[in-house]
Amino acid sequence: MGFTRWGYYFYGPFSDLDELSDTPGVYVLLCEIGKNILDVGESENVRARVKNHERSDCWRENCFGAIIYSVTYILDEEERRELEKRIRESERVACGER
Repeated sequence: MGFTRWGYYFYGPFSDLDELSDTPGVYVLLCEIGKNILDVGESENVRARVKNHERSDCWRENCFGAIIYSVTYILDEEERRELEKRIRESERVACGER
């Protein structure tokens, strides 16, 4: 299960955070109903970052259904930051800075 978007293959979407790996990557959080993008980010440890994220209140405020998670795993930090920026610039993201 997965999809290709923004030039990368993303695993998911998953409804269980434990499906995310403790490795570097770019994550996209969506609301299951409507599939609107709640947030996007990059981290050295995707699962830990999403589990302990300071914007989780914003996610819940902007989603009236289940929050689902997609991820692409990328080791290079610069590449991760560029992808996060590209997604934020091309999509309507409910939470976080543009």
